[in-house]
Amino acid sequence: MSAKNNQIQQLIKSNDELENYFRNTIIPQLFIDAEFKLQKFTPPAMKQFSLSADDIGKPIQEIKDHFRFPSIIENIDTVIKNNQILEKEIQTTDLRWYQMNILPYVRLQDNKTNGVIMTFVDITMRVKDLKDLEKLIADYEILLDTISHDIKNPLANVVMAMELLKKLTSMHVPEYQTILQSVDNAVAKMHKVITELTEVRQDEHKYKPEEELINIEHIIEDVRLTLNDNIINSEITIATDIQVSELFFSRRKLRTVVYNLINNAIKFRSDDRKTEIKISTYYEGEFTVIAVKDNGIGIEESELEAIFTKYYRSKTKIEGTGIGLFLVKEIIGKAGGKVSVKSCLGKGTEFKVYIKNREKSH
Repeated sequence: MSAKNNQIQQLIKSNDELENYFRNTIIPQLFIDAEFKLQKFTPPAMKQFSLSADDIGKPIQEIKDHFRFPSIIENIDTVIKNNQILEKEIQTTDLRWYQMNILPYVRLQDNKTNGVIMTFVDITMRVKDLKDLEKLIADYEILLDTISHDIKNPLANVVMAMELLKKLTSMHVPEYQTILQSVDNAVAKMHKVITELTEVRQDEHKYKPEEELINIEHIIEDVRLTLNDNIINSEITIATDIQVSELFFSRRKLRTVVYNLINNAIKFRSDDRKTEIKISTYYEGEFTVIAVKDNGIGIEESELEAIFTKYYRSKTKIEGTGIGLFLVKEIIGKAGGKVSVKSCLGKGTEFKVYIKNREKSH
């Protein structure tokens, strides 16, 4: 009897310690059982995710709207089945970003996963800093492209012209030779600097973005918020049909792709009707497809290939850099995917981005 009492006391002590931990930890945490019911959460979770004591015992499906990402059930199910930790970045309804870790809760007596523990670390400022850095890198890459295209080639022609001038017999006048040599040295220095700058881009390890498990809806929402002024001022409607929520890709690169496609649909809108943009995702064979369809002015058939060329500008004379669609095709192509476009002049355009699927390994 004494031994049994000791066991009970130990259980009470362990439970008290667990309760004390949950009450005092500063990290938002949730404990969800194998039936997807919320069993416990820490006080910070109550604040960050609008949870209350009434949510205890509820299926997580009934409270998932507090989280602003629809794949929570899929994520929990993956961890329970694979008994492996899953990590990803998520955004909550108050637009804050968190590093979410889903850990399997394993029963020691039978070594079976009996649910998951979810932890959340606020990384809002880190994500903001990364976005600023990503924009800086993107601007830097565009600058190098511009230098290479608009300056390097004409400068090479100047170098060739200088070589020809040196061979002219009339150039034997000493003063003229001195001036020519001075110009020649300056051009050579400029050529060297530009060559060094553009060669930096050839180093594939510099600024190489890592692939991660990301939520497509978050990317769409971030882009929508970035373009919000244009969307509101032009009374643009954006609808979504998301059948695939997650994929492995570079966050920065996917944001660049989605931004350029939506921005393109906004720029080439029609004045004759209210602009409607539809974004859909679905599986097609070994690819996840992201489709952006609009009811804008459309593209002439003769331009459908040329629009992906660097610095190409449409015949419509709509203002643009001529690099957006080139970047989309380059990013997706280098990742083993493809881009297609269908358009009807005067009715609208649909771009489809095909991204190769990767199995979720963690």
